[in-house]
Amino acid sequence: MAQFRDSLPQLGSDVFLTDSGLETDLLFNQQVDLAEFASFPLLDTADGAERLRTYFREHASVAAEHDVGFVLEAATWRANGDWGALLGYDAQALDAVNRRAIELLAEVRDDFASTGNSHPISGCLGPRGDAYRPDRLMTADEVAAYHRPQINTFADTDADLVTAMTLTYPDEATGIALAARDAGMPVVLSFTVETDGNLPDGSTLADAMRMVDAATDAYPAYYMVNCAHPSHFVAVLDNDPPSATRLRGIRANASTRSHAELDAATELDGGDPVVFGEEYAQIRARFPNLTVLGGCCGTDLRHIQQVASACL
Repeated sequence: MAQFRDSLPQLGSDVFLTDSGLETDLLFNQQVDLAEFASFPLLDTADGAERLRTYFREHASVAAEHDVGFVLEAATWRANGDWGALLGYDAQALDAVNRRAIELLAEVRDDFASTGNSHPISGCLGPRGDAYRPDRLMTADEVAAYHRPQINTFADTDADLVTAMTLTYPDEATGIALAARDAGMPVVLSFTVETDGNLPDGSTLADAMRMVDAATDAYPAYYMVNCAHPSHFVAVLDNDPPSATRLRGIRANASTRSHAELDAATELDGGDPVVFGEEYAQIRARFPNLTVLGGCCGTDLRHIQQVASACL
């Protein structure tokens, strides 16, 4: 059963770690072929599931070593209707694989129960379209209808919340929040930004959060930024400190490259894990409300270890 759906532990002042760039780690570091950049099909085989289990256990072990909580994020970023169809998954198969993703995380949580720290389980959602180029803009109602099946599946599992990652425009975030509210699920919304600190559709980060809050009576538990280097978004937080208070998490890229440059890259840019950790410590010093810390593209276990060392 869900342990924290009524009271998310990461809403306090304590730091929670989470994982790194799952898909880029699998693809580049572990040489796992990911069709459509999707990790969820690994759940269909014993070897694939064990690879994911090992990945999450290794990351959760870093949190255990530093005596902090860990947000377990399901490998379901691509497990929605359109992307699933490209991979041969119908609605029934998607429902089943999303459930297996949460079951795997519940097993990992049990492995770390003796630490005494909280391990909330999050059902991860990704955008309907390209995470770097919003080529199909939907209304909030269309978004809610599209993402509702995956959210409803998570609501019927041990998931404590849903987290939508790499969102590119406010209406998709709004629709996801509305569908989550209908399902009674806490929701976290994570936007991605370009090198200028704005969303791919041109919206400012602050305006996007304000628009979603206005349309949903501030339903999201909190906001995050992911899939962008810290140098791309720190300045916009300085420019609008009130909006920064709604941000509680960052999952940054290791690379300073733009989305277009990353899309065209044939090799992984992992940056410097030590510098990555130092950058997080500097951000935390300026914005202590940023308490959920993880990584995105190009990051791996080493980056989370350095974030923990620098920030804890």
